[in-house]
Amino acid sequence: MSKRNSQANKSAARERLRVERERQAKKDRTRRQAVVGVSIVAVLAVAGGIGWGVMQLNKPSQWEAAADAKNITAPKNTSGENGTTVVIGKPAAKKTLELYEDSRCPVCAAFEQSVGKTMDEDVEAGKYKIKYIGATFLDNATNGEGSKNALSALGAALDVSPEAFLAYKNALYSAKYHPEESEDKFKDDSYLIKIADSVDALKGDKEFRKNVEDGTFDGWAMKMSETFDKSGVEGTPTLKMDGKLVTKEGSDSAPMTAADYRASIDKALKG
Repeated sequence: MSKRNSQANKSAARERLRVERERQAKKDRTRRQAVVGVSIVAVLAVAGGIGWGVMQLNKPSQWEAAADAKNITAPKNTSGENGTTVVIGKPAAKKTLELYEDSRCPVCAAFEQSVGKTMDEDVEAGKYKIKYIGATFLDNATNGEGSKNALSALGAALDVSPEAFLAYKNALYSAKYHPEESEDKFKDDSYLIKIADSVDALKGDKEFRKNVEDGTFDGWAMKMSETFDKSGVEGTPTLKMDGKLVTKEGSDSAPMTAADYRASIDKALKG
């Protein structure tokens, strides 16, 4: 082989090596870019997931949103700011009995089961009106939702009529439907609707059902709860007439039997 041919072969070999190195370098760059691209996408996905998770954690709950709502939908048959004044009875009745209750309260249930009928008869007879103030403190104590949800459902019943409200309140507190304090059954719309179907004025009422399921009066319920919190009342059931507590004779507690209730109410009506 001549020296010239040998030199040419070496040059060709070097050229082939250079081309191969460039090809490999290009291949490596492409691979690195792909890896970086996938990594960036992965990082963005993780960041996006974290961001979404943080947003969800910071997102107010249904009831927090209801409490912060600016535009409150109040039921019919209410008055006052945000419709939180609920007075039921004959306009001619001169006296008004303030009734403070929490829907989940077991003592309220016992009170309603023993005294509710007498109270309703008095209202129907025009002896006095009832001013209802609903509370939700048991939810706060147990991290529950039933008091709030039942109060919202009571608003849906009040939107139908005052009579439907009283009948539904009685059903909620009845021995048949009122849950144990440890059971938050009122948080379920389906259970509240089931109870409503036992009330003639509400059975099969599509508008009532829609308002319960849509939470139409959730904001109103939270405003009503604020009214209770500002009242200074510390427990339920609490009764007041003319700003004075109505209690069992010789006790600081609400009268829990029909006889004790009649004696206490008659005394308050004379006062």
